[in-house]
Amino acid sequence: MQVFEIILAIVLLLFAAAIIIVVLLQEGNQKNVGVVTGGADSFLSKNKARSVDAFLSRWTKVIAIGFFVMVILSNALMYFIK
Repeated sequence: MQVFEIILAIVLLLFAAAIIIVVLLQEGNQKNVGVVTGGADSFLSKNKARSVDAFLSRWTKVIAIGFFVMVILSNALMYFIK
């Protein structure tokens, strides 16, 4: 079972690295930025569903769910196999 454990570990590392990268690419929510720019609506605020932040937010959720499923699956398999 050594090869199976190594494959699961590599997949978990890839999920972890992907979560880190996607989260770091997202912009933070900064309050009161509209006051500095005059409070005008920007292009990204009007099309928030189509923006890069919405895309990254969606992929963060997908990768995080995949990561948790892989962790639970790997722990269950290691418990029942050994």
